[in-house]
Amino acid sequence: QMVMNLDFAPSFLDYAGVPVPKDMQGRSLKSILNRNVASDWREAIYYHYYEYPAEHSVKRHYGIRTKRYKLIHFYFDIDAWELYDLEKDPHELVNLYDNPSYALTVLELREELERLRRQYGDTDEKRYL
Repeated sequence: QMVMNLDFAPSFLDYAGVPVPKDMQGRSLKSILNRNVASDWREAIYYHYYEYPAEHSVKRHYGIRTKRYKLIHFYFDIDAWELYDLEKDPHELVNLYDNPSYALTVLELREELERLRRQYGDTDEKRYL
């Protein structure tokens, strides 16, 4: 299942019997850990990496990951996109973003990426400059 670190706090509260505040972005992992996954569990995760130039020297980017795909947008001092088919290329060696066979996948993932950015309130790229 697609889980994120922001699911930890709601999980701890849920196991402690404490109500999870509505403004928490994550979800309790209790159902997953009990092998009873909710039908509305997330199909994709969003992430934002903005520590460049830190020790890893990875350019600032945000992205979305599903079970099969990863779509990444590098935005700091470049404007570049990458798409990986994780079933066919688990080591992310072949960028498929400009491959016409994946055009519909790119469109769908970009729409979901923007939806998740709005959901998490992370829409201003200049905030991290």
